[in-house]
Amino acid sequence: MTPPQDAASEALPEALPEVGSEALPDVGSEALPEALPGPLVGVDWLARRLGAPGLVLFDASVGAHRGAAHRIPGARPFDLDGALSDHTAPAPHTMPGAPEFTEAMRALGVADSDTVVVYDGAGVYSSARAWWMLRAMGFDRAAVLDGGLPAWTAAGLPTSPTGPAYEGQRGSFTARPRAGLLVDSATVARALTDPTAAVLDARTRERFTGTAPEPRPGLRGGHMPGAVNLPFGELQDRDGRMRSAGELRAAFRTLTGERERLYLSCGSGVTACVLALGADLAGYEEIAVYDGSWSEWGMPSELPVTTDL
Repeated sequence: MTPPQDAASEALPEALPEVGSEALPDVGSEALPEALPGPLVGVDWLARRLGAPGLVLFDASVGAHRGAAHRIPGARPFDLDGALSDHTAPAPHTMPGAPEFTEAMRALGVADSDTVVVYDGAGVYSSARAWWMLRAMGFDRAAVLDGGLPAWTAAGLPTSPTGPAYEGQRGSFTARPRAGLLVDSATVARALTDPTAAVLDARTRERFTGTAPEPRPGLRGGHMPGAVNLPFGELQDRDGRMRSAGELRAAFRTLTGERERLYLSCGSGVTACVLALGADLAGYEEIAVYDGSWSEWGMPSELPVTTDL
């Protein structure tokens, strides 16, 4: 999935001239904290700690931003279009199994004791998917870089050319899957009739109403009966950073009222995780992402679809 499928097309920000990581102000001057400040960190927070022992930085860009010419120095590829999705599944970007995820993280040098920061080239887009996958696999020491690579370059911080695949030491990461963070269509179908739960769809309003075609061939247009539409971009400011906790809470409450259990969907399980990030920042605790999302639900089947609002 590329950003134009779930949002307006965003050009890759122009990279700054190559600068070695030693040029970053105070790189590694602050020890990593025992706990992250939350699921979101700013570019200043990262710049002060970049290169510190125990900090792993991932580039989780997808589509047109995948494999861009420049990256934040030291970033490793969290390849959602490659090894970090299950390509044997019918829906794109399906979560790999625990053994496969464990192997992928170890191959990327991640240890259970590390702190992970994830960014992407679009802003806050596919990085949220990587963060939610780590959480679903029992790893809480992870955060998303607010504003992603565009915010980093806008702050005048340096980039380096994107190098080859990670070739460093293997890590000791072990996946410990948590039930209920990634759910299937049967769970979502039950949630649609549960008065205590809300199902939110992160796709554009045009796709939600079926007035715009689906980007993947063969999918029905429309949405799940009973779902509500919250396009993921509405949780972000114009500069691509996430809105304040109060603004996020208001955005959810307007659609869900007093319901506190949220089930989140999108095109292929990527931007639903932006909603998950927003819900977490807003203080929600019962959050689940529909892994198959519309790539599964929208296929010809007996699963109900409507274009009515």
